[in-house]
Amino acid sequence: MPNTTISAGPGVTYDEHYEPTLDWMDSKGQWGMKAEPGKHGLTLENIQMDSYGDAPESSSIRSGRQRGSAPREWNYRSGAYYVNSKQDVWLKNAGGLYEEALQRQWSSATDIPWETLKPLPDDIERAACQFTTFLSDIEFVAADIPGRWVATISPDYLETRMFLMTQMMDEARHLDVFRKRALSNGGGLMRSSEDTMGGGVVSIDMARDFSEMSARVHVIGESPVLTIFRTGELLAKNEAEKRIYRLAAQDESRHVAFGIMHMRYIGQTEPERREEIQTYLDEGEEYLFSASAVGAGTDRSSTESMAVLLGGGKEKIDEGWRLLMAINRRQMREWVQRVKSAGFEERFTNGRAHPEVLKLLRN
Repeated sequence: MPNTTISAGPGVTYDEHYEPTLDWMDSKGQWGMKAEPGKHGLTLENIQMDSYGDAPESSSIRSGRQRGSAPREWNYRSGAYYVNSKQDVWLKNAGGLYEEALQRQWSSATDIPWETLKPLPDDIERAACQFTTFLSDIEFVAADIPGRWVATISPDYLETRMFLMTQMMDEARHLDVFRKRALSNGGGLMRSSEDTMGGGVVSIDMARDFSEMSARVHVIGESPVLTIFRTGELLAKNEAEKRIYRLAAQDESRHVAFGIMHMRYIGQTEPERREEIQTYLDEGEEYLFSASAVGAGTDRSSTESMAVLLGGGKEKIDEGWRLLMAINRRQMREWVQRVKSAGFEERFTNGRAHPEVLKLLRN
């Protein structure tokens, strides 16, 4: 190859004789792949072929190298991937949940009919602003906590990492849509939440591994919130609010599904951890279903604001409390369904579950 003039900066050049080796052409993973799109296009599931779809039981990757690509002997360490066991992060459908998240993204700016907001009585507007302030708080935490784990998970388990990134986007959108609601109808942000997540922020922050975090965030924390979103028709006073709750519910259901499926995987592959998971469920039920915790948790301002919205005003708060108790019972029933789906149904037959839950099951 002739000498090539290479620029090294303004006014500086030098000649260098470069002979390509093309040795990279011999460095490849399994060759001859041809992924075919399915009915939903070319998804992660469509490219899970042969060795490229085989996540190892343990990972030694420290450089950010993708699963299936050829390693370099001299590559330096570029990540702190200390979550390097498949059992710690895996579930059967993370790729499918990731694809669903991509296909069902929505915009709080253009997909909400904000023009349907109309002036509300002062007590109802204050209640709506208080409750959306609370929801903005908890959605901030729901994005913050998983975000701390993304960079710690080995690239060998890329499906889990990619799903968590979509969750962070979902929760950011929830934060902004509830904040927009509080600021768009003549009200404003109200009192910051006293407690911002099922089980408490402190217990989530103290999670010792990914599975504990997922149990506390995706199952204990987001399960009751999903029920509230699904009953949003009762809280909403206009089409904009109804649309917000519907769209937030479809996102939240993916997050809960992720946690349930990971919990199921743990129960099946690491039976020695079943008792550990049961203790997280014990703590979650105590928080969610104790006598003092109704509706949105132990935060008094959120539960009272829900009661005002459900009743149709502060003068009708007694009716609102009645409806709030009905939502609380629905939270219990849906909690039971989700825990059973995760494979931990024995807590409801051996008497371990919270007394309020067992009472509901007997009636």
